[in-house]
Amino acid sequence: MSKGAGPGPDSDTADEAVRGTCDDASICKRFAVSSGYWKDPYIQYFVRQAKERKAPEINRGYYARVQGVNLLLNAFLRKTECNCQIINLGAGLDTTFWRLKDENLLPKKYFEVDFPAIVARKLYNIKSKPPLSKPIMETHSGESLLLDAHSLDSARYSIIGADLRNLKDMEEKLKKMSMDPQLPTLLVSECVLVYMTPEQSASLLQWATNTFPTAMLINYEQVTMESLSHETLLLENNLLEWINQLLITWGFFCNQVNMMDRFGQIMVENLQRRQCNLAGVDTCQSLQSQTERFLSTGWESADAWNMMNVYSNLPQEDVMRIEKLEFLDEKELLEQLLLHYCISWATKDSLGLGLAGITF
Repeated sequence: MSKGAGPGPDSDTADEAVRGTCDDASICKRFAVSSGYWKDPYIQYFVRQAKERKAPEINRGYYARVQGVNLLLNAFLRKTECNCQIINLGAGLDTTFWRLKDENLLPKKYFEVDFPAIVARKLYNIKSKPPLSKPIMETHSGESLLLDAHSLDSARYSIIGADLRNLKDMEEKLKKMSMDPQLPTLLVSECVLVYMTPEQSASLLQWATNTFPTAMLINYEQVTMESLSHETLLLENNLLEWINQLLITWGFFCNQVNMMDRFGQIMVENLQRRQCNLAGVDTCQSLQSQTERFLSTGWESADAWNMMNVYSNLPQEDVMRIEKLEFLDEKELLEQLLLHYCISWATKDSLGLGLAGITF
């Protein structure tokens, strides 16, 4: 995914480690899908099935992440009546375009941006697998679609190889593929900004507010637990070694950590051994710091919920269904993991669509 530090040998290594998180996340998603947590008939065409089982805590964590982001995304589509565009920043092997097409919820255009190496791999799969390419052709009209090694441009779907740290280059490529700044625009960022320095991520957020008069940004990433009870801290200390083994055994993906408390320090140490550079750690100190980063870069409204609250506010009938799929031995561990992540979102609404009212 397109994030990381500046140029140089060290950043090349860090970027390569970050690109590796694309596989980690996608493999975990495919395992959760195969276990019945949610439906995604397309992810199988991008990644292999995991050779080993994933922990129930990881499966439920991904369920909360996917369902939470989708809930806000769908709410934006309803507010705009799909007369909008979506830009997925650091999209990896995400399959949202195909889901929206199946559900008749496609925006006017869906864009994805990621490292050229990730994009090249995704395009190879699209070209070689008809279940992926056919829906794109079904939504295409006009002249022949553009498809080369690092980009795809069709009437409703575009994929761009670019680095989010190079905003000029990214914007030029998006405009070439008919990005319309005047359309209501949803930007989606999942575990992306934390790999950028605070200055780089602030520039990206500022670019978004300067470019789109009517917009929403959904951001999923880390947050530090700032007010844990004494009992929870004791529990955390008892679980630290078990958590470290979980991270090692299941290759817990680089884009899932917390930083400031002891629980988070164990995770960070594991990630450092994998050469993942969390350049944006300072912006993940609290839910307040997550919202302040939006408000300080020109967004009109912002909110942030930790994933424990998100999980508790998902449709409970479906939550009860997935909780029956696997026995969860360590409910406290799931709670710890969910408390270390958040979904934050921000809006600006020159058209008066009521975007600030979108919530869980």
